[in-house]
Amino acid sequence: MKLTVREAARLLSVSESEIYRWIDDGDIPCHVVNHQPLFSRAELLEWATAHRRPLSIELFDDGAATSSLVAAIERGGVHERVAGRDREAVLRAIVQHLPIPDPDERELVLAVMLALEKEASTGVGDGIAIPHVRGPIVFAGTPAAAAVCYLEHPVPFDAIDGEPVHVVFAIMTPTIRAHLQLLSRLSLALLDPEFKRALADHAPMADLIAHARRIETALAAPAERRTSHHDGSAE
Repeated sequence: MKLTVREAARLLSVSESEIYRWIDDGDIPCHVVNHQPLFSRAELLEWATAHRRPLSIELFDDGAATSSLVAAIERGGVHERVAGRDREAVLRAIVQHLPIPDPDERELVLAVMLALEKEASTGVGDGIAIPHVRGPIVFAGTPAAAAVCYLEHPVPFDAIDGEPVHVVFAIMTPTIRAHLQLLSRLSLALLDPEFKRALADHAPMADLIAHARRIETALAAPAERRTSHHDGSAE
């Protein structure tokens, strides 16, 4: 489903006039359908992450089960000294760390990731890459996983800031909705100075999990307040 200008403004916590200004300047990805600008959720997530724009997660949490960044990292694991001196070699090594039991499926996932890299860089700046923002890896019936891969050698990814990549998040989810939910949380986590410092230091899993849990706890608090307010007003 595409987002309208109003929904994009709400997602990015800016005015609609600001969205239109970005459209006129060619600064934000959009699709014009019947003279109406529309936005892809995944493209906006990628754009917001690369441009350090805070975003609202409400449009990704519609009452369905929510993908937890904590649980995804616990399942995907934190992997140190991932080998490779170019993007293809790094992605080939990263796929081996994903919890995919079938070797044939690993090759398919790798092919998708390499194809997406040919279309556009997945480096989002500050030495971080997320290889499949717009091309989710979906395995129905499996829990969401986010493998955090610390590269043995920084690798050029043609990132927006020109910096080589040293941390890659490889994500797989049971549905596209779960993919967007998880990405929205990761995008917000990448705005958190302590979480980003932990990534820069190649911190162990326990430290990353502690930061992710702190961030998700803070995200849950406003939602709980809204629910309490709604329940109270209904009495």
